[in-house]
Amino acid sequence: MVDPMFKQVGENAMWAIMTVVVMFEFYAGATLGKGINRGIGTLIGGGLGCLAAVLGADIGGIGKPIIIASSLFLFGAAATYCRLVPKIKKRYDYGLMIFILTFNLVAVSGVRAEKVLELGRDRLATIGMGFAVCIFVSLLICPIWARCLDEYFKMCNEKENQGADGSAYIQACKFVLNSKSNDESLANHAKWEPWHGKFGLYYPWGKYLEVGEHLREIAATILSLKGCLQSPKQPPPMQRQTLKEPCENFMLSIQWILKELGEGIGKMEQCQTKGLINPKLQSMKLQLTPRFSSNCRMEVLETDENLAITTFNFLLLEIVEKVEKLAQKVEELGEAANFHLKKIDV
Repeated sequence: MVDPMFKQVGENAMWAIMTVVVMFEFYAGATLGKGINRGIGTLIGGGLGCLAAVLGADIGGIGKPIIIASSLFLFGAAATYCRLVPKIKKRYDYGLMIFILTFNLVAVSGVRAEKVLELGRDRLATIGMGFAVCIFVSLLICPIWARCLDEYFKMCNEKENQGADGSAYIQACKFVLNSKSNDESLANHAKWEPWHGKFGLYYPWGKYLEVGEHLREIAATILSLKGCLQSPKQPPPMQRQTLKEPCENFMLSIQWILKELGEGIGKMEQCQTKGLINPKLQSMKLQLTPRFSSNCRMEVLETDENLAITTFNFLLLEIVEKVEKLAQKVEELGEAANFHLKKIDV
């Protein structure tokens, strides 16, 4: 059954298999991006390599190695320096690498120009077969789309199921702090995805990365708050007991706000930030106004108990400020991505 194919492409059939092995990725966008990069890099690199080989063969003599060596240096250096540009490296690094590899292989192959063109045609045909197989499987057979912040929503559900296990929250914060590279990779893969569902070709994935940055700031502040609570310089138990109820109310309010923002992003719904979330945050700010005004004496603050309470109060205010900025970024994301309005019940 495969004999007709072998007669058409011969030994170059292995390039189709190699293309599938190299190109196929877990996410549909990653597969498509890698395939487009590989195809463009192969075409441009092969075309310029053939041109250099043909030009060197026409000149002949000592001019042939000079032309080939010069072209290798110029194109290789240009492509290598392009890979150092952050925006290009993020999306086209693989294509530039394939361009350098293909150009070098074709330019220094030493095969006659006619043979190079025939070989390039056959290999491009087989690479196209492998590319078609990968795209067909990735986009049409249970596609897996790259989505930023999916892990955050998953963590939220896990935390609810785990109840009052404090270590789960700490592990979640550490996960968020270490999620920057994963978020950027997912956003890059998502930018390559074709139009599907509510996601257009110019969907604002950068806004998701901004939301992730603010989530990491909140996670860092929460870990700082944990360190403050574990400090040996703490107020007496009776004084801490009076702070228990206000702190519990504070955390329940913050939890409700973060849950609403997370569900809004997950369901692509616009939260009523200005109408419901911001007033609640402003009320929390008033409740957390520092106990010591600017005209207080410094010696009052210098006791260990008062310093601990002031630091704790300051960190709570920092969390409120950062959650307010996060809500603003989520609102901007909803407007840029055209999320539909959601009515929040308090």
